[in-house]
Amino acid sequence: MENIRETLSDFFNFMSLPSFDVTDILEILILAFIIYHIIRWIKNKRAWALVKGLLVLLVFCLVAIILNLDVILWIIKNTFSVGIIALVILFQPELRKALEDIGRKNIIPAIFTDQSNVSKRFSDSTIEELIKASFDLARAKTGALIVLECNVRLDDYINTGISLDAEISSALLINIFEHNTPLHDGAVVMRSDRIVSATCYLPLSDNMKLSKELGTRHRAGVGVSEVTDCLTIIVSEETGRVSIAKDGRLIRNVDAERLRKELETVQKKDIVDAEVRDKWVKVKKHLSHGK
Repeated sequence: MENIRETLSDFFNFMSLPSFDVTDILEILILAFIIYHIIRWIKNKRAWALVKGLLVLLVFCLVAIILNLDVILWIIKNTFSVGIIALVILFQPELRKALEDIGRKNIIPAIFTDQSNVSKRFSDSTIEELIKASFDLARAKTGALIVLECNVRLDDYINTGISLDAEISSALLINIFEHNTPLHDGAVVMRSDRIVSATCYLPLSDNMKLSKELGTRHRAGVGVSEVTDCLTIIVSEETGRVSIAKDGRLIRNVDAERLRKELETVQKKDIVDAEVRDKWVKVKKHLSHGK
């Protein structure tokens, strides 16, 4: 009887939950959140095919362990360190893209940033000139690619083109993209109210979800929006339609009002950030006075 009692006691002790506190729950939630987003990120990237290949190799290693295949296990053990380096090389584009995505997110609140000199990114007249130039080019079926710099500087792409540093006007943009002119091939990069450079080369997007009917101009517009926070205006030479690329997404066949809305959103982003900062400052002052 005593043995039965001890056996049952050991069983229930084994089945009982370990002690934990609030920090353990918080740690579990954080790890679950991170693992979920890592799996979701891998699932939506080309890395998913590589991960499936790695799973096949892991199954093969498990079989080798079960069957005690000494030679294969020795090879796996001695190539493990090299395999880690190979994984970093294989996943290098995906890892770089993930870090860029993290860096582009506004994780640090505006309250910790210096925004004492807050102003619009560009003037209202610049918006009107961009809209006029875009749809004049669209009516003439003249291809165009205009990149508006935001927080991330585009110096790497500006340096690939021809420096202009000219005040923006619809006439100048139309003349730049006119067929058979020296500056028509490539992208125009804008900073504030000025055209900084023309004939710039941009990275092409490798997003397989983009329509196959899209050409190099659209893929370049999406590509630069994937690696920076810029807004890109794309005018199709074939269809005469205006599209927008932002945050790696392509919005096709926009009208003048939609283009104006997107430009105003980019234009006033610094002001919105400043308003958020001011509200946080007021909250902090209120809390400090309440103590």
